Amino acid sequence: MSKGSGFKIEMSQSGDSSVVEASNGQLSISVPINLKRRSGRQLITLPDGSSHEPRPWDTDPTPLQLALARGHCWLAMLETGQAKSLREIAEKEGVDNSYVSRMVNLTTLAPDIVEAILDDQLPPTVTLFDLAVDPPKLWSEQREKIGL
Repeated sequence: MSKGSGFKIEMSQSGDSSVVEASNGQLSISVPINLKRRSGRQLITLPDGSSHEPRPWDTDPTPLQLALARGHCWLAMLETGQAKSLREIAEKEGVDNSYVSRMVNLTTLAPDIVEAILDDQLPPTVTLFDLAVDPPKLWSEQREKIGL
């Protein structure tokens, strides 16, 4: 399956994990997975049988999760040409330009910080302001700033 962002996603149930770089600089990442049904829903498991418990369906996203989703959505709009600038996104969304900029800043967070946001496991003292306003470029400094 091919997405508009230039990523190619393929699923297979066997083989070894691998990362292959093509001569044009594109990466091909292979992670074998298994699909299992649990309580009527499909659950992805790794070859060793490990999995992550799915989020309950009736749980509303937290404000941080919504902000992270907005940031990735707006970055995708820029990358795919749906919008030419943050200002254009702000006008389309009816929000302030600085708000759009702060939400897009969330797309630069370290993967473990993003995981903590999605799992709602950040320390309660961490605010959206802490994460979105001028985040450090180095992931280690980001972790230091919020105490992870």
